[in-house]
Amino acid sequence: MTHMEVIMINAIRIHGHPLSGHAHRVSLFAALAGIAHEEVTIDLLAGEHKQAPFLKLNPAGQVPVIEDGETVVTDSNAILVYLAKKYAPDWLPEAPEAAAAVQRWLTAAAGEVAFGAATARLITVFGAPLDADRALAVAASVNGKLEAHLAENDFLAGSRPTIADVAVYSYTAHGPEGNVDLSPYPNLRRWIAAVEALPGFVAMQSTSAGLVAA
Repeated sequence: MTHMEVIMINAIRIHGHPLSGHAHRVSLFAALAGIAHEEVTIDLLAGEHKQAPFLKLNPAGQVPVIEDGETVVTDSNAILVYLAKKYAPDWLPEAPEAAAAVQRWLTAAAGEVAFGAATARLITVFGAPLDADRALAVAASVNGKLEAHLAENDFLAGSRPTIADVAVYSYTAHGPEGNVDLSPYPNLRRWIAAVEALPGFVAMQSTSAGLVAA
């Protein structure tokens, strides 16, 4: 057995899709943290996520899902916590204040970012029948909060990157694909560039939708 074969046998399997920001945040973290992993593409457009055998991994029919040996973890933020706790503790601080700061932005990623930039992108990229005006208003609100926070912080939970940055990055950076204008937010754009400059960074597949098309 070769060294490469050993790595692949031990690698975590990440089930996702190239256009999913939720899946990208997991793949991005694995790359940044140097966690051996294998990408398994689930064909969302063909409805593979709503069929067996994927539903055996996640009955909710959503990506991402990871398999780490016999352990299966669903929900992108839960996966980030799991991977950080097990393989990359430097990305999830234990100190109460720092841990609370990380949780604050994980909540934002699952809330305002999901209902803002992520929803706006669902509309333009996938044709989802959702309220574009509301999504853009939510995106503007959370981007304003990020802009103010990043005026005094290099990263979301302090002076070094954490899983909070990973959770918020993907949909925020790709907001223009959903017609979310990032030009009014210099601190936010500086932070996006800082994340993209981290060793091991891997980009999410872009589309020509929204402002990108313009």
